[in-house]
Amino acid sequence: MFSKEESKRRREEFWTSFGQEYSRKWILYNTKIKEIQFKFSFDRKRAMVSLDIDAEDELIRAYYFEKIQSLRTILKSEYLPEVILDEEFELPEGKIVSRVYVLLNEKVSINNKKDWPKVKAFFDENMHQLELFWFQFKDFITS
Repeated sequence: MFSKEESKRRREEFWTSFGQEYSRKWILYNTKIKEIQFKFSFDRKRAMVSLDIDAEDELIRAYYFEKIQSLRTILKSEYLPEVILDEEFELPEGKIVSRVYVLLNEKVSINNKKDWPKVKAFFDENMHQLELFWFQFKDFITS
């Protein structure tokens, strides 16, 4: 077990090292659509790459999710075969978002430095594919 301070230091060290090793410019919050963000998530149990649709208006969230869901076959066959589409994903704080995501299929922990190389490679490969999908279909999704 790590103290809160040690755990915080390890998280900071992971994200700093990831940014240094994979220094490309990721989309993340720069989608130009305030309700859509790309995210990396890594904690003590799992690693995930996601596209989150976070809109206070449920109709807006449902609209964007429906558009992405209509592209599900293409998304799975050409970009991310393991993608999961969840219209009502509950965040730890209880907020509901729509999430399109890929999980690393093995248990990993941000506190275990031995897991870091595989998580970094997973992030790079899957976020790259998610971004390619976004660039290809952004106009359709947002129209």
